[in-house]
Amino acid sequence: MHPKGAPMTASRRITRDDIEAKFREIKGDVDATTEKAKPLGLVALVAIVLGVIGLAYVTGRRKERKRRTIVEIKRV
Repeated sequence: MHPKGAPMTASRRITRDDIEAKFREIKGDVDATTEKAKPLGLVALVAIVLGVIGLAYVTGRRKERKRRTIVEIKRV
């Protein structure tokens, strides 16, 4: 559809203004969707970072327990 509401016909040429208007319309939709998705993306990013930090902590503790040497001293 043409921005003025009239359907495009084969006799009407597509102008630069038509293309720019359509681009602005699409860009507006994309910007609106992006603004809605930002908070969700931020939450997901924080969750992933915390998960990686937690996994590194747990893995490090396991390795340390395996390498720990127990020395027993007995008095004779």
